Amino acid sequence: MDQNQEIQDLNTRRIKKRVFEIISIGYTGDFASKLFDIWTTAAILANLVIVIAETFTLPAPVLTVLMVIETITVISFTIEYILRVWTAEYLYPGLSRAKARVRYIFSFMGLVDLVSFLPFYLPAVFPAGIVAFRMLRVVRILRLFRITGYYDSLNVIGDVLRRKKNQLISSIFIILVLMLASSLCMYSLEHAAQPEVFDNAFSGLWWAVSTLLTVGYGDIYPITLAGRIFGIITTFLGVGMVAIPTGILSAGFVEQYQILKESQEYALNEELRFVRLDIESDHLWKGKSVRDLTLPPGMILAVIRRGEETILPNPTVQIREGDSLVLGAEATAKDAEIEMKELKLRGMHPWVGQKLKDLDISRQTLITLIHRGDTSFIPNGETQLQAGDTLFLYTKHKVMDAETLII
Repeated sequence: MDQNQEIQDLNTRRIKKRVFEIISIGYTGDFASKLFDIWTTAAILANLVIVIAETFTLPAPVLTVLMVIETITVISFTIEYILRVWTAEYLYPGLSRAKARVRYIFSFMGLVDLVSFLPFYLPAVFPAGIVAFRMLRVVRILRLFRITGYYDSLNVIGDVLRRKKNQLISSIFIILVLMLASSLCMYSLEHAAQPEVFDNAFSGLWWAVSTLLTVGYGDIYPITLAGRIFGIITTFLGVGMVAIPTGILSAGFVEQYQILKESQEYALNEELRFVRLDIESDHLWKGKSVRDLTLPPGMILAVIRRGEETILPNPTVQIREGDSLVLGAEATAKDAEIEMKELKLRGMHPWVGQKLKDLDISRQTLITLIHRGDTSFIPNGETQLQAGDTLFLYTKHKVMDAETLII
């Protein structure tokens, strides 16, 4: 009986993992996952069309067809949400099953997935609030964020916003301070001349927003000489303030596309030496996204081999069991020969107990792989070295107790 239960549990885990692979961002070699991605994108766009169509006066037969389509897509959203909760442990492999599910439910995309279908069912439970619940269905448009995960061009937008978030927050803060200062100054200059228009500081704030953001509605404007001079100054400042976040985003897009271009050219770079790393079932990188991998300085993930497919390492790509990662170590100089060395850490070695980031080693020395017990893994800065570890290093310098490997 116990053996049958173990077999049943194993089959359940296999099914759950396969379901997770299908509902996650797929790759061209997985037909089921690709078909699911296409269906999800079509359902999201269909819902957007329905939300817009409901604002028009349409014949009853057309409304009936739209209702049927909406019902089918909402049911699919519901099933997808249940499956995502069920398989959350594979989305967050470092957490327990319960914690992984809670984390997904309260994540941004988890909440978006929930509100995309929940308002559809609420009128059946609370008929009195049917009007309010129909308004909540408009929130379903947030599910468009799901589409960004399926297309690299849309992923670039998210990557740029994440990379430049501190600069963007700083520029927005400057704009808010300038708006507040402008509103108070304009209120002081114009209140006496037109008290019915600039009756409080918030009236000046509306003027400051429309002026600094170069909208200029014209419903509220200064009439005094001092107010008009200050308005001209504020308008010039507004052009500069809007240009700040625009410049930040433009520079971010240029940098991001440069990074993508360089990653595609790594395989052609003669100054790189490559190592292949096979991801096994117990590997630390299994289940992680490329953006979560911490590689040593000077080392890059060139490509991912998955079956017969070669995948460029987009930040959202998830590492799977059976993947072969091609890692490249950049040469430190064109005229310097880099050697691969093996170093066995004895109990009294000074590196034992230290983290990689704390080691006093040359920048031209890269620890690319650590063999510990029966496993091998690529370290990051937080990896703590232990007695008995075998380190594999790329270096052109002499390392005490290290042996040169012929590769």
